[in-house]
Amino acid sequence: MVEIGSKDTRDRAPSAPTSALGSGATLAAWILLGLVGLALAASFWVVVPAGERGVWLRFGQVQEQILDEGLHFVIPLVDSVELLTTRVQKQEIATEAASKDLQDVFSDVALNWHILPEKANAVFQQIGDEEDIVLAILNPAIEEVIKAVIAHYTAEEVITQRDQVKAEVDAGLRSRLAPYNLAIDDVSLTTIHFSKQFRDAVEAKQIAVQEAKQAEFVAKKALRQAEIEINLARGTAEAHQILQETLTPSILKYEALQKWDGRLPLITGEGTSTVIELEDLVPDRE
Repeated sequence: MVEIGSKDTRDRAPSAPTSALGSGATLAAWILLGLVGLALAASFWVVVPAGERGVWLRFGQVQEQILDEGLHFVIPLVDSVELLTTRVQKQEIATEAASKDLQDVFSDVALNWHILPEKANAVFQQIGDEEDIVLAILNPAIEEVIKAVIAHYTAEEVITQRDQVKAEVDAGLRSRLAPYNLAIDDVSLTTIHFSKQFRDAVEAKQIAVQEAKQAEFVAKKALRQAEIEINLARGTAEAHQILQETLTPSILKYEALQKWDGRLPLITGEGTSTVIELEDLVPDRE
């Protein structure tokens, strides 16, 4: 009897692990079912982040309604949403154009732009996403406008009238991009440079201008010096003329007496000696 009981106990012992395994599988199944349910529920909703707009497509067709920032209800397999950013974006591009005097002008352009929020669906329908906008619209527009504007200026004017060039580029891009529902926030010509041959020519011209200015300065200095000498000579001549006209015999005698040391000059020669009178030293003036 004891042996039979022991055998029955051994036969029933493995039933406990089997029961635990079954409970674990059931729990896993419920968890999996819950996740599937959550995923299914989430598929009915879409979140549009801040600074973006949602383009609502139903069976692939763009709808007129634009989804603003926030949570929106959609129908899975029927609706889909494409997100476009409406924040200001920066596009930089290097351009090359010919000036009015046929010089090569190289410029780096930085363009700040954004999609009009209320036209996000039209932009996506006509062009596509941000990458499509840059490649298909922005870069060609920048290059074309730069070439058109630079062609109206000489290479020197591109530098000296840089603000006016920038204003024309800005106006040209605004006009060019308006039909695509793209707004221009700012345009910057970050760098402008020319070919090496042109830079060498400009440097040579500047050196020549400096040398010409130096030569002009030297010539003007010599002319001023000559004028000074002429004026001095004229003044001396005029002074002599005045002196000659104003001196009288009495004045000359007076001046001679003021400087006389009390001795009369004596001229001696062979066998003669003569004393010169004071009156003889002062010539008579008619």
